[in-house]
Amino acid sequence: MKKLVLAAGAAACLAIAAGAQAGQGSVPIGIPALDHVFVIMMENHAYQQVAGNPQAPFINSLMAGANIADNYYAIAHPSLTNYLEVVGGSNFNNLSDQYPDWHSRTCTPNMVPGQPTNTDNPSTGLICPISGRRGTDAPTPVLDMTQNETSSPPLTNVNGKIGIEADHNIDGITIADQLVAAGKSWKSYQEGLPLIGADGVNVSDGYYSVGGVDVQGVNVTSNFAALSTPGNPVTADNVVYLYAVKHNPFAYFASVQEGVSPALSLQRVAPFEGQKGLYADLKAGTVPSFAFIAPNQCNDMHGRGNGTAFCNYDADDNGTQTGLNPSLILQGDLAVQRIVTAIKASRTWSESKSAIVILWDENDYSTSTSNQVVTIVDTNYGAHKVRSQRFYDHYSLTKTLDGAFGLPCLNHACDTNVEVMADLFRQ
Repeated sequence: MKKLVLAAGAAACLAIAAGAQAGQGSVPIGIPALDHVFVIMMENHAYQQVAGNPQAPFINSLMAGANIADNYYAIAHPSLTNYLEVVGGSNFNNLSDQYPDWHSRTCTPNMVPGQPTNTDNPSTGLICPISGRRGTDAPTPVLDMTQNETSSPPLTNVNGKIGIEADHNIDGITIADQLVAAGKSWKSYQEGLPLIGADGVNVSDGYYSVGGVDVQGVNVTSNFAALSTPGNPVTADNVVYLYAVKHNPFAYFASVQEGVSPALSLQRVAPFEGQKGLYADLKAGTVPSFAFIAPNQCNDMHGRGNGTAFCNYDADDNGTQTGLNPSLILQGDLAVQRIVTAIKASRTWSESKSAIVILWDENDYSTSTSNQVVTIVDTNYGAHKVRSQRFYDHYSLTKTLDGAFGLPCLNHACDTNVEVMADLFRQ
């Protein structure tokens, strides 16, 4: 259930309940049926850090020529939480970026009633594969007063006025499960993922990984000692974390980890390059109904501390463009341009009714007054240059995706005060 909460300083002083539904509900209306939707997820920058930024000319040209949600908000923090909310309509009682507890059949999913919320600080360890029906997720307060993700709380969630109560009727599935049940297809395209696949891989630079196995079935983490010499010491710390499993939300679900079918398995996670990668699928016209696209952490504006200067973290997370790494912003802009250009050059785009959604997972952890992020909707049909002032958040996108594919609303996307993004997708 969602609540509208008016906050005075750090305390909430009034709450007005809004109705909610649980699990899966009716098919959302107001969105035209779509053949393909491409969701491109970028990282850790607030609305005002991207909009009008001279280092992001392509993105800002899309904001001017496509449709833009000027009142769209991420839910909470950290990254994985928002990724889960986009594809699953819930945080599944997880507020962390912890790695999956791969293929574990002895752990208890966090969404099972009575289980603690998974957090980064204090660390609660690996995330049990998400599964089950009628579980419980974590509430989203107006202001996060914990030190889970920063030593300087509070962090503002959503728009600084709305808190979201825990729901006790959460289904442990994503839109991938729904699509497969409806005879439709999905794929998670992850830049920097090694060609050996996603199984067990927590982070990778596309060649060397931490977690997972190589093509001979050897745990790759153990190979670093063999690569190290007195004049060239090599450790796992030298790997630049380009691919990060926390940006691949489907990998956290038991149905995908265990591969209940070829259509619902880690076979549906692919890199950008290679025979079954994003660009090959676009060229061949074999892209799925739903394509979730995550650039690597040097191309999604996240940054890495052990990459090149072009990939360095922003110097100052103060919520403004001052203190940003301009090359990191430019690199992200060029990455979006490459992806969008490839999509629009494909037969899929010219021969189907499709949409591209570009959005950021959350703001930059500054103590700003909201978690507002840029969200762009570009379609090959209908209205363009729409600037919506309607309130939307990640659950609105979940509900919109369900409506576009004729699927039941999922988890918090069923909340009665969550609207589909009809004005941005209209014909």
